[in-house]
Amino acid sequence: MKLEPIDRWRSATTKLFKELWGSDDMVLSGIVYHLNELPGFVAIDEQNILGMITYLDRGNTLEVISLDSLRANQGIGSALLQKVETTAVLSHKTGVELITTNDNLHALGFYQRRGYRLTQLFPEAVDQSRKTKPQIPAVADNGIPIRDELRLLKNILARGEGMRADE
Repeated sequence: MKLEPIDRWRSATTKLFKELWGSDDMVLSGIVYHLNELPGFVAIDEQNILGMITYLDRGNTLEVISLDSLRANQGIGSALLQKVETTAVLSHKTGVELITTNDNLHALGFYQRRGYRLTQLFPEAVDQSRKTKPQIPAVADNGIPIRDELRLLKNILARGEGMRADE
């Protein structure tokens, strides 16, 4: 597996975003992000995309907007997340943050096992986002109503926590 900047893969990732998310737009906290315009990385095996991650520069932090692994439990998501964390360190950021929804128990576990901590709850934020993107389902496949957003943060330079540039 090799990680590359997403730019060269834009047409393929735009198609994948539409397949995975119903469009290449992501709505978080009522704000629309055009995934095909964000910086990011793809994981590839020869000429096949295995996963992709997009992010935004928020000043002191990088914020992951999307993370998709097309093959579960092969380290693809972890490698992509690590690449953004390394980018943050090299850019002298204090952390990496992201938002997920209350129903996404898999993601909550994934990120917490990698040092991310819950920092904020946005009650009913998905209800607001659904006004902009009505394709967002009301109930997840696991039966949990999709209502709230949760912000997670991994400190990477502050107070000596997290990772260093040589990791």
